[in-house]
Amino acid sequence: MSNRRISKSVQSSIRRAFLLTAAACVLSLGAAPAHADEYDATIKDIQSTMGGVPSFVKQFPKAGLPGAWAEVKAIQLSDKTALPPKVKSLISLAVAAQIPCNYCIWSDTQDAKRAGATDEEIQEAVTMAALTRHWSTIFNGMQVDFDTFKKEMGGE
Repeated sequence: MSNRRISKSVQSSIRRAFLLTAAACVLSLGAAPAHADEYDATIKDIQSTMGGVPSFVKQFPKAGLPGAWAEVKAIQLSDKTALPPKVKSLISLAVAAQIPCNYCIWSDTQDAKRAGATDEEIQEAVTMAALTRHWSTIFNGMQVDFDTFKKEMGGE
């Protein structure tokens, strides 16, 4: 994969991850504020990784940025996790379609394609999210007994 494609993939992934973690970081009351040197080091790392710092990063709470960036790098951007990048992008796209989040849908679709996902794989991931949502609505709305469900589906 070319450096330009990797950089675009990283940028899309970072945008999506920051949007998804913003609320959690803002709501983490009682957390110690990030020191200026931690924040500055994080900005430098984002600059180095992405080749720039997107404007939304500068809107992110300074106290939460080092932790949010560490999470993005450790899980989403890492190729040393249990899931390959294509699978992570397809999962994220399926979730984004259900939220719904236009930013994430666009970014995850781009990431999935860059990671080698076909149009058919993208369509199937989104359809699986729809099927899960559909049946979840039925099970929960009809208050299907969970123990009976597990038994009938081959579980306990």
